This record gives sequence, structure tokens and C-alpha cells, in this order.
Amino acid sequence: MSAKRLPTRSEVSVSHTWDLATLFATDEAWETAFAEWEAMVPGYAIYAGTLGTSVENVAALLRFDARFERAGDKLGTYAFLKETEDVANSKYQGLKARYIGIAGRAAEAASYYRPELLAIPDDTMREFIASPVLADYKLWLERLLRYKPHTLSMKEERILAMQTETSQTPRSVFDQLTDADMRFGTIETADNETIELSHSTYSMLLESPDRAIREVAFHQYYVEYSDHANTLAATLAGSVKQDVYQSRVRNYPSAREAALFPDNVPVSVYDNLLSAVRANLPAVHKYYDVRKRAMKLDNIHFYDVYVPILTEFQRKTTWDEGVELVLDALKPLGSDYGNVLATGMRGRWCDRYENKGKHSGAFSSGCYDSAPYILMNYQENVLDHVFTLAHEAGHSMHSHYSKQQPYQYSQYTIFVAEVASTFNEQLLSDYMRERARDDRERAYFIGREIDDIRKTIVRQTMFAEFEKITHALAENNEPLTLETLRGEYRKLLDAYFGPAFVLDDELSLECLRIPHFYRAFYVYKYATGLSAAIALAERVTKGGKPELDAYLNFLKAGSSKDPLDLLRDAGVDMATPEPVNAALAKFSRLVGELDQLLT
Repeated sequence: MSAKRLPTRSEVSVSHTWDLATLFATDEAWETAFAEWEAMVPGYAIYAGTLGTSVENVAALLRFDARFERAGDKLGTYAFLKETEDVANSKYQGLKARYIGIAGRAAEAASYYRPELLAIPDDTMREFIASPVLADYKLWLERLLRYKPHTLSMKEERILAMQTETSQTPRSVFDQLTDADMRFGTIETADNETIELSHSTYSMLLESPDRAIREVAFHQYYVEYSDHANTLAATLAGSVKQDVYQSRVRNYPSAREAALFPDNVPVSVYDNLLSAVRANLPAVHKYYDVRKRAMKLDNIHFYDVYVPILTEFQRKTTWDEGVELVLDALKPLGSDYGNVLATGMRGRWCDRYENKGKHSGAFSSGCYDSAPYILMNYQENVLDHVFTLAHEAGHSMHSHYSKQQPYQYSQYTIFVAEVASTFNEQLLSDYMRERARDDRERAYFIGREIDDIRKTIVRQTMFAEFEKITHALAENNEPLTLETLRGEYRKLLDAYFGPAFVLDDELSLECLRIPHFYRAFYVYKYATGLSAAIALAERVTKGGKPELDAYLNFLKAGSSKDPLDLLRDAGVDMATPEPVNAALAKFSRLVGELDQLLT
């Protein structure tokens, strides 16, 4: 029997791929724009030493910087998206590397202007900010002034800027190793079909109703991680140490506080999340017991928690069917939202299916001057992928609406981005559950919603706690060896999964395979985002035009306010623990209802 192999990129139907023409129609067009962009770099020198002399010079510098950054966004986005089509393609590795190289040179050339702006006397700067000449940059400058204690001398800033490219090494090594070099073998499915085991098919196989297949896939997948464990541990340790170095050199109390500073989010928001989830772990443990009993298992393992409890409702959903489900579920957001999204998803915003060498997972990516593209590795037999499509559509529509802001305020932060995406998942979950034909089908979708909260709030909080622990160890000069990383992760697994859960030894290697750990203190935003989204989705669906308008205005606001203020305007206060506690209370109620329906 021949194995079902992944197609190469050249074998994928063009209609199933994204159309990057809103960026560049051809590689040659990219090269022309790249040469023009590179030639702009010396332009930064024109303004050096002049910023304190007149408000006009400051305005000219900021306008030049915006032009340069905007042009660079197009170039970088194209290079990144082309590389993700096949991470082993050396041509697009080269484009991306060249972009990063010039971006680094530009950062070096521009490294003077923040220290020079911050060196302007306070009285003069207040006059500058009040001037109509800088009206478009007033908020930008006010935010810049927050960084005064964390900005170094011009010489020091130049040295740090020269490190831009090398600081990407840990993540680049991780991406190349896990996406291009690692091989996981093949798996025989319940249909006697042999498929290549990959990041994407691993997720699919964990949803197989056949427990033997799930178990084999789990153990076989982690064999490869075990074989590369020391390399991955060293790579992750290098990333953590880079975070610690950057925070120390810029005078932040910790790497965590440095990461939260740009969003103006206090560490209490992070700690409230950890405390709330820890306090509600008994409900999570109860859920695992409900799942074990419903699945008639003697014991429950990690490879038992992604398959739907009621497998008879799992069904094949084609791409076109998935798109229509998402569009129907999002009708509460109005016709403009729906029409724009329909055009994009039925057209070529999306790169749909997996191919050999393609970047794993899913994401939304674009820039101010492009379509908001979506990368998928869509599997028709995985219902979760319809929810993933709704999630990424939320990001893309957020990007679409945020372009109503000027360029400098259009790039919303990740903190609010995860609200827009998980909001869409909430609407899709409600749509599917409300159309259940009977109690058993309702139980299926309740189970799906429980798993969504578990994976997005509980699991991501566990990841967030791991990041807090590993960075604290590094800050205390404790070595981050393979044994240390596995040991700390195992403690978290014990706490979050509970005493009745069977933890396979390989699961402690999971800490080595999470891509987000290379963008530390990011994952907590998934958890806070879903907590806010649950509150806002309920507010919009039960409210009227004012509630919908408040939410759409949130999408249109970009970064024109700090994240916590944007969410307050939309109707939820994330500076308090209430939204997280409310989301976890909903989780507990759903577990109780599921238990009753399955008894």
C-alpha cells in the first residue's frame, strides 16, 4: 500500500492559495521595491542632531519614518508569507533574510532619534506636542515619553540595533528544525490508509475515535522531539536568556514587566489570570472525570482529551461548507462585516491546505497596504479547523477595520487581537449549539465549547505560568537545562491535569515544541482575550445597535487608545478579575450541564 504523501507547493491548485498581488504581483516587483527601500536608509541621517531645534524637523522625521516603515511592512510581509508556503525554499529564506538585514541596518541608522527626542527638554517637548504640526503624532509622542527610563544613550541604542538580526537566531533555529528538518514517519489510519505524520496531521489524529491510533500518533510524534531534545532545550534557553538580557539592558525590573510595558498592562492582570485559573482547577479536574466516564475509559491520557466525547457527530466539512458556516454564524455582526469577509474567504485571502514544507498551524497576516491574508492547514475531517477559520477571520476583519485609523495607529496590539478572534469563535459555538437537534447533539457542542475554554484559557494559562517560571529562573541565574525545563513543566502538568490523570513521560517534552514560547509573555493574551470575548459576545448578541456599534468601533480603533481603555469602551474591564472569573464560572456550569446530559 502506497502512503498518502503531502503535495509539493507546485502541485497545489492556484485557486486554493492566497493571491499576494495586493503586496507584489511578482518577485521582480518585490526586488524593485526592495532596492528603493534600501536606498531610503541613509535618509535617517538627515535629521540627526536637528530634532530639538524645531517642531518642523520632528514632523519631517516622523513622516519619513512612517513612509519607510510602511514600505518595509509590504516587503517584509511578502517575504514572510512566501517563506511560509515552503519553509525549505531557499529563495524565500533569502528574501526574508535580506529584509531582516536591511531592517536591522535601518534600525541602526534610526537608533538616534528616540534618544534625541527624549533628550528634548520637557517644556520644549510639551510645546512640540501641542503644536498642530504634530497633531497626527501627538499620541505617538506621548507614548514615546513613557519609554524615557528605558531608553539608553545614542551609542548604546546603536549597539542594540546592530543586534536585531542575531537576536532572531533562537526562533529561526526552532522554525527550521521543527518545520523543515524533523520527520515523524507515517501512520496507518482506521481506514487502512497510510498518511505522513506532521504537525497538522498529528492534531487531526488526536481527534480520531480510534484510541489505538491516537496513542500511536502521540508516542511516535514525541520520538522525534526526544531525539532532538537537547538541541531544542538549548534553543529555548537561548530565547529566554535573550529576553532577560533585553529587559536588563533597558532597566526593566523583569522580562515579564518589559513584555507588558508596551501595552501599558499591569502585571496584576497577568497574576489575576494565574490565580483565577489555579482557583478553578477543581472544575477542570471534574471535567476530565466526566470525559473519562463518558468515554468509558479505565484511565485518561493526554491523547484522550482532543477527540470529541460524542464521536458520532464528527463530520466531514469541506472548505466551502466551513466558509458558509462561519459566515452564517457571524451574521450578528452586520452586513458590512459579512460581505467583506465573504469576498475574502470565497476569493483568495486564504492559503487553504497543507503542502510539504508549509508552515504549520494557522495565522492571519497582512499590512496596511495589503489584504489581511489567512494561512490555514485545513483538514476536512477536523471540525476544530472550522473554528480556526472563524478565529483567523476575526483577526483579518480586525485588520480590515483598523485601516480606518492613520497608519501610525492602525496596528492593534496582540492583547486586543485575541478578543476579535475568539469573539468569532464564541458566535460560531453559539450558532452550532443552538441548532442542535436533540440533547445528545447539544452535549456534543457543549463539550466542544468546554474544550475551547479549556484549551484557550486553562491551557494557555499553564503556558503563561511556565514562561513566568522559566524567566524567573534565568533572572536568578539558574541554568535552564533540559532536566530543569522538563521538571518545571511536569510540575505544571501535575497541577493542571490533576491526580486522576495519567501523564505519559513524553508529555514533559511538550515545553520544547510550543512556538509561542519564542515570543514570551504572549500566550496569556489568548486567555484574557477569550475571557473578554465571552463577555462581549454575550453583550452584542443580547444587546442592540449600541452594543454592536461599540464592538465595531473597538475593531476600528486600532491602537488609538491603550488596550485596556479600548476594551472598557467596548464594554468589558480587564483590569479587574471579574471577566476571567465569569468565563471560568461559565466553564463550571457547562461541565455540570454536560455531566447531566451524558448521565
